[in-house]
Amino acid sequence: MKLLAGFLFLSSFISAVAQTGEKNFIDQNYIEVTGKAEMQIAPDLIYLKIRLSERDKGKPPLPEVERRMVDKLQEIGVDTKKDLSVGDQLSRYRAKAFSTDIVISKEYLLTVHDGKTANKVFLELEKLEISNISVDHLDHTKMQEYRQELKVNAMKAAKEKAEALTKAINQTIGRAIYIQELDNRPIAFEENALRYAYNYRAVGVVSSKQESDLDFEKIKLDYFILTRFELK
Repeated sequence: MKLLAGFLFLSSFISAVAQTGEKNFIDQNYIEVTGKAEMQIAPDLIYLKIRLSERDKGKPPLPEVERRMVDKLQEIGVDTKKDLSVGDQLSRYRAKAFSTDIVISKEYLLTVHDGKTANKVFLELEKLEISNISVDHLDHTKMQEYRQELKVNAMKAAKEKAEALTKAINQTIGRAIYIQELDNRPIAFEENALRYAYNYRAVGVVSSKQESDLDFEKIKLDYFILTRFELK
């Protein structure tokens, strides 16, 4: 009974398509183009990884180092309650081979919003002998909005390209019959690829003892979209 009902439904569907006379998009004349949009944005979320460590000899206790760090960050205008978090909830204990030294370490993730503040962090913490600092990654508070804008611009670019090409042969385009988002490169990939350049640049500024802006390169975003339009 179920098999009969399914057959009747399929027959009705085929009949309806035949009556409307509509073609599958594969059977239609169409033009296929790829639209691309690019954007470069200056990061306003700069994530710094700070690693503190304590040896059982020769250095202040870790809680004292933490306190000094937090006081100094607050002094230069960092909201430590909002922008400072513990990267690893548990202190790490590590014993060296053939040694009785025990190293206790703790990682923090600090968020700053501009290059000038980032540079201050490097300079001021170095004065406290806290130098194990690196740029973890970059981001922007409006990243999702920029991504959506890129998609729209890529679609517009595809339409403009299709119109220009069809105009050359005295034809026009109709509605879009197929749209596909191509395998766009993840933003995280670009951030990681540039991370070491940022670290190198940051170290150079610290050693110069100059209080200026860190020159972070802009985050480059690109987006591709494949579209097919009716060809008239």
